[in-house]
Amino acid sequence: MKELPPLLQAFAQGEVWEQGQSIVQDALLQTHISYVVLAGDWAYKLKKPVNFGFLDFSTLVQRQHFCYEELRLNRRLAADLYVGVVPIFQVGDRYVLGNAMGENPNEPVEYAVKMHRFRQEDLLLAWFEAGQITETHLVEIADRLAEFHRTATTDDRIAQFGTAAALQAVANDNYQATERYVGRAQTAEQWAATKTATDQVFAEQTERFGTRVQQGKIRECHGDAHLKNICWFGGKIQIFDCIEFNEPFRFSDVLYDAAFLAMDLDFRGRPDFANIFLNRYLAVTGDYEGVPLLPLFLSMRAYVRAKVTSFLLDDPAIDGETQAQAKEEAAVYYRLAAAYLQPRPPRVYAMVGLSGAGKSTLSQALAAKTGAIWLRSDVIRKHLAGLPLLARGEDDLYTPEMTARTYQRLTELAQELTRGGWSVVLDAKYDRVHLRQALTEAGLPVTFLHCQAPPEMLAQRLWARAIAGTDVADATVDLLAAQQAAFEPFALSETAPYRVVDTTQPVTELLTQVLG
Repeated sequence: MKELPPLLQAFAQGEVWEQGQSIVQDALLQTHISYVVLAGDWAYKLKKPVNFGFLDFSTLVQRQHFCYEELRLNRRLAADLYVGVVPIFQVGDRYVLGNAMGENPNEPVEYAVKMHRFRQEDLLLAWFEAGQITETHLVEIADRLAEFHRTATTDDRIAQFGTAAALQAVANDNYQATERYVGRAQTAEQWAATKTATDQVFAEQTERFGTRVQQGKIRECHGDAHLKNICWFGGKIQIFDCIEFNEPFRFSDVLYDAAFLAMDLDFRGRPDFANIFLNRYLAVTGDYEGVPLLPLFLSMRAYVRAKVTSFLLDDPAIDGETQAQAKEEAAVYYRLAAAYLQPRPPRVYAMVGLSGAGKSTLSQALAAKTGAIWLRSDVIRKHLAGLPLLARGEDDLYTPEMTARTYQRLTELAQELTRGGWSVVLDAKYDRVHLRQALTEAGLPVTFLHCQAPPEMLAQRLWARAIAGTDVADATVDLLAAQQAAFEPFALSETAPYRVVDTTQPVTELLTQVLG
């Protein structure tokens, strides 16, 4: 108690008042940069008077400014949580929030961000640890981030933080700052190999970075979106506590921003969750051209976490047991950062079959299992037409010309992604010989999976999908007969590997059959 500033002691003793009532503190949370007072339905966040170089809260004016910045920025993704900024006055031995006691002749002595309090059990990290996170939650987060990135602010000043030179300077600083931990949390070989691979990406992808800047992909992002900063409140997902104190930390490529959560899920042993989140994000945004940069973005996110965790090894205030845990955690992050940049032999799996044959179900499961990018013809078709994913397509969306464009785009994306070392799952009917041969002729290492189910099951699945109304596909039961009549069986001239898949079986069994 004695180590806390007088204001925090007053909170603990019930000597802080708001609107004529004493605030009864339930708990006090701390980070290295803030105090959070929990009291009833509210949380009051106060910034510590510290200066770490990358962050400066050392004066009251600065703390006031960054309180308002925190409010402004976090209302973009968590408007239901953030109430406002309240000045704190000292009146005798008491402290008063706001001007509830009338005109106050004194100047504020501090400022706090007032928030609605949420249950700690409703942090997504708590849900994750309890096994309660579902695909639906991952989809909602991806949708929220995709829409947020679409509307986030950008200008010439923000864009300069996304150039290859700017981002490489960040990477170089990270490697320089962690060189002293070689032999403690990572080996010299791993440090050098990770840095070399990072430099190689910057050298090979300079043009792509420039294209990202020109396309407006560098925006005022969140900067810290991971499971500890996402909660459930007010009946929906809230993504809170974005970085308000350092512009370069939040001015970034939108895909770099999304990469943080994917890396966090990988770190916690759920690469399948990371894949589901990323594939949904890409389906909504259509940002497949940025995927070749994803290994670098993921690696940099992991490396920053490794660096920050490593700093604990030099803190004399940290006990030996905590330092041992930090060393182990940092080592995991360092290994993850290195693994993201390792070359991987790509594979391509192309679905074949009628509507309702289970192609998308198998595709999503196969992508999650193998870490592949899921390219769905229904999604690509709507991107080409400039339509939202759930918009119902008109007849002009399914003309022979649009179908040809869609399959051509699938081939082009598969080629680009496999060149970058990504495996790909192509989710389309591929019901014609020439469509299948086009993949082989494009030099793709493709295996065809012919999904089959009884006619009555096809119809049942399509009816269920239509009733749910939540799927991007437009195909209905009345199209099945025509699809079946137009289907072209595999010809002897088709040389790519081919396998029939009975999708009446559980998905887990199908994956075993496909992957061996």
